Amino acid sequence: MELNLEGKRALVTGSSAGLGAATAKLLAAEGATVIVHGRDEARARQVADAIRTAGGAASVVLGDLTTDAGADRVAEAALAGGPVDILVNNAGFYRHLSWTDATAKEWVSTYNTNVVSGVRMIQRLVPQMRARNWGRVITIGGGLASQPMNTHPQYNATLAARHNLAVSLARELKDTRVTSNVVSPGAILVEATKDLVTEIGPARGWGDTWEQIEPNAVNSLIPNDRGRFGRADEIAAAVAYLCSDYAEYISGATIRVDGGLIKSAF
Repeated sequence: MELNLEGKRALVTGSSAGLGAATAKLLAAEGATVIVHGRDEARARQVADAIRTAGGAASVVLGDLTTDAGADRVAEAALAGGPVDILVNNAGFYRHLSWTDATAKEWVSTYNTNVVSGVRMIQRLVPQMRARNWGRVITIGGGLASQPMNTHPQYNATLAARHNLAVSLARELKDTRVTSNVVSPGAILVEATKDLVTEIGPARGWGDTWEQIEPNAVNSLIPNDRGRFGRADEIAAAVAYLCSDYAEYISGATIRVDGGLIKSAF
């Protein structure tokens, strides 16, 4: 399928590693010029270099999106090379905290990072998309938005807010060719997750090899219909589709890429 992303410029926040890096690489492979964002210059440049080595086009912008000044710098640097057609709000963080340990200060910090940072970039970049009458805003959400756990409540709540703001933005963009959607991952296999599960697997009776450990770990921790962890490229593929002309009629939607982890039909 040809996604027709040639000539488009995409800013992926938090793309120096993990899901963001995978998304940046796939968008570049589909023809978009990608702006890799992060706070660690070496890591961001490593992703951009990998894109260029593969034949794609990429630049790097650095900045802390948790402040207005930092968001200004990122937006200005991103726009210096031309219009930004695609904004992927991926940047975010969380800490494993209980209701007792998650202080009010932690809640405010997590909300600023995971929600307000995305709003800052929307307010700085979407007006230009509206003026050109074309754009894509993809917010990376998560299943915990609708099916929260008892742990890290401050993170669960910010995911719900990310889903909500994306739909509100879609309503705001009514009658334009700028869309706003959510990609909602399940449990995605990153290096740290694999290392942890491999370390604790034998003691928990999950097996000795990764082929044995993965399905047993999934069934114990995050049971889903596919019986495995998701891969970063699978999330990136959903983002790329929503950026394409094929998704012109999709706005205000949540695309779940979670192997059936979330059981609701809606």
